[in-house]
Amino acid sequence: MIVQRKSEDRGQTNASWLKARHSFSFNRYYDPEHTNFGPLVVLNHDYIAPGGGFPPHPHDNMEIVTYILEGALEHKDSMGTQSVIHAGEVQRMTAGTGVMHSEFNHSHAEPVRLLQIWFYPDRQGYVPSYQQIVTTVESRQNILLRVAGRSLGGNTVHINQEAVMYISKLIGGMSLEHPLDKESGAYLYLIDGKLLVNKLELDTGDAAMITDEDCLFIEAGKDADFVLFDVQMNFTR
Repeated sequence: MIVQRKSEDRGQTNASWLKARHSFSFNRYYDPEHTNFGPLVVLNHDYIAPGGGFPPHPHDNMEIVTYILEGALEHKDSMGTQSVIHAGEVQRMTAGTGVMHSEFNHSHAEPVRLLQIWFYPDRQGYVPSYQQIVTTVESRQNILLRVAGRSLGGNTVHINQEAVMYISKLIGGMSLEHPLDKESGAYLYLIDGKLLVNKLELDTGDAAMITDEDCLFIEAGKDADFVLFDVQMNFTR
């Protein structure tokens, strides 16, 4: 079964420095039909104006992944991390027992565009930690590039949950197949472009929520950037 989530149906935040679209209930946006998909609980597509950002604020017991699409984001946290995350890079922060952090657009001239993604951890009380990796357009072109998951090794960030995150740039006319576990669900979010997902048409900003399917057949109508999450629907928390 595949259920489409149209771009225009998402929640919105419209501030002077932040334009955000929320796939799940977040902050002042609440939709009881879209509170999570398995352990995936936040998927925000953020546009942060030059010089704008989030001042220091706390998090706990959450796995937070940030994927930079354009521009650069400056990160500081109470673990002592000071980092700039550039386009194509993926950051993971395990908030665990508690962490303070801030995120600001590193540029005073150009906006930064990013996805912020939260997963419930499989238990409470992890020691806070930080990880950051680099990907290139070539490394994710016409494949599903694994960038986050539990103990995947290689050029991936570790998250404490039964979930895997893939990123892809699929060139128009190209296609991919991705087998699915019957016990799992998949959530595909189209950042830019056009896709056919098991013959369902998706446009920029749309998502597909997939359960009880054996395989995904993904075809690009035109060049498409997207993220795909494989998650356990019966997850521990």
